[in-house]
Amino acid sequence: MKRVLAFDLGASSGRGILAKLENGKLTLEEVHRFENNGVTVRGTVYWDVLYLFDQIKRGMVQAKLAGGFDCVGIDTWGVDFGLIDANGDLIGNPVHYRDARTDGIPEEVFKIIDKEAMYARTGIQILNFNTLFQLYFLAKNRSDDLKRADKMLHMPDLLNYFLTGEKKSEYTISSTGQILDPVKRTWEKELLEELGIPQDILCDMVQPGTVIGNISPEICEELGIEPVPVVAVGSHDTASAVVSVPTQEDDFVYVSCGTWSLFGTELNEPLVSSEALEASYTNEGGYGGTIRFLTNIMGLWLIQESRRTWNRQGNNFSFNDLEKAALACKPFQCFIDPDYPAFGKMGDIPKRIQEYCEKTGQYVPQTVGEIVRCIYESLALKYRHSFLNLQKITGKQFAGIHIVGGGTKDPLLCQMAANAANTVVTAGPIEATALGNIAVQYIAAGEIEDIKQARKIIADSFDVKSYQPQDATAWDKAYERFQKIL
Repeated sequence: MKRVLAFDLGASSGRGILAKLENGKLTLEEVHRFENNGVTVRGTVYWDVLYLFDQIKRGMVQAKLAGGFDCVGIDTWGVDFGLIDANGDLIGNPVHYRDARTDGIPEEVFKIIDKEAMYARTGIQILNFNTLFQLYFLAKNRSDDLKRADKMLHMPDLLNYFLTGEKKSEYTISSTGQILDPVKRTWEKELLEELGIPQDILCDMVQPGTVIGNISPEICEELGIEPVPVVAVGSHDTASAVVSVPTQEDDFVYVSCGTWSLFGTELNEPLVSSEALEASYTNEGGYGGTIRFLTNIMGLWLIQESRRTWNRQGNNFSFNDLEKAALACKPFQCFIDPDYPAFGKMGDIPKRIQEYCEKTGQYVPQTVGEIVRCIYESLALKYRHSFLNLQKITGKQFAGIHIVGGGTKDPLLCQMAANAANTVVTAGPIEATALGNIAVQYIAAGEIEDIKQARKIIADSFDVKSYQPQDATAWDKAYERFQKIL
């Protein structure tokens, strides 16, 4: 019986989770948890990747003390990367996707390559922080860094390299950056050439479930651990989360709900159409060569960053406090488009929400509860908008929505999602990303047969909760108003 160690790094925190599979059920033990905050230096927001790597090492020590582990896998957020020079050294800290350096860059790129043509070639939702736009920024403004670079590694690939010394690019994380051909599942090298970005910085690509290598002798000696294999899991956190959706259906809708809300379905082939582009749907790689056809929605970041703002002002609000305040307020007073660009930047989200409501001629929320209620209702209505678009674009009818991840701990959002979309919402598991990471490691080890068995084991091992839709008429009227601000 193998014990596997999963490191799941999100945009605000990371954790190491030790898993055991016994009698067809998984048990989890969190052995290490740590914060992950962007660091602003001279106007640029960076990831502190050396701190993150040190936390991974600390987590491996804790896992050893908790009984040991037989393999390890890492998943993180998408698009961001580090550059490695010819000596194998890191060229500076990776820049945070919320940094402003790529503001306006997509528009510059589209003067060279038509937007529709770009989407047809990559199938990726146009977001200003995509890897392609970050690389174009470097080619235009920091060309010396690219000239020094021997290889580019997305965040989980970079951490795998630190552990093993092996430079490989995992398929699912590579697919997030708008530099992959979604049909061939290979790098779109000609695209880089057209934009003056060197092609030789790209690494060989591997599929999830591939063993990258063993933990290096130096790290084993430092930490007193064994040289166990490092597995390339679904290294993009959403790819891992989708593996864990507890269903046996081939056609299902999921929301990987956390800092972001990733709303989509699983396809066998990419769907690259004008309707998909207009609706901001993306074609990212999934386990087994599948396509995660999804849209990125600004998720609980809006609550998280609002709370940080209020607490910086001298309050001490818990998330539970915010939910209670929202429930005490009158419903449907005002709405925002969660994906309005200004909401994606760090800072005073409550003030920006008030400015947005004033600009769109709506009631301007005044209290903490009113602002939080506005966020929750707007997220739920954006889910409905995405659900309807998904059915229209794919031509499929879906029986409900699976919400997985940390957002399942938020019953208000789950119930509002069911109400807004007028469909059953199944919430759980909470540790979706870590479970998908773990499942792929067990498949790689031969202890789980395939993804269907993995999903059944997860469904049998962890509780899920169903939310039935309520107040359909009121939410229908709210949606009519919501559509006018999109």
